[in-house]
Amino acid sequence: MKRGWLAGMLALFAAGGARGIEPGAPAPDFSAQATGGQTVTLAGLRGGWVVLFFYPRAFTPGCTAQACSLRDGYAEIQALGATILGASLDSLERQERFKAEHRLPFDLIADADGEVARRFGVLGLGGRMARRVTFLIDPEGRVAEVIGRVRTGNHEAQVREALAALQEAREAE
Repeated sequence: MKRGWLAGMLALFAAGGARGIEPGAPAPDFSAQATGGQTVTLAGLRGGWVVLFFYPRAFTPGCTAQACSLRDGYAEIQALGATILGASLDSLERQERFKAEHRLPFDLIADADGEVARRFGVLGLGGRMARRVTFLIDPEGRVAEVIGRVRTGNHEAQVREALAALQEAREAE
């Protein structure tokens, strides 16, 4: 009985997707503290593509694999004109340590109160952590793609392929 409950909870948590945010919808703006001592706003990133990935907790195996995958594919994703931002409910100090230890070239948002995750509909586990979901936001500030089934070990490939397809489709219009 206990195993079934745990499997159900894990499936629910891993299901991904954001309730209420669909491709084509405006991405909710936010202002949040990020690594490097800066405040990041989504409105401030308009004009370029944004990869906003939420993860449950820094330093856990899946979150580390996901962040490191994006680190390893950073140059290729950046070449597609995208800014990468990671977000979790971890403190700014924990985010700074996570970024430094894994040499992450992108900023991490310290969403300690869960407000950014709530706006994107990914606040899970009783409000204690974000679900693992990645949003691709177009230069006009609209959600272009939601990746709810994140493959942590090769997430960079998922992001790169989705970005390239979205940009190809835009050029064909």
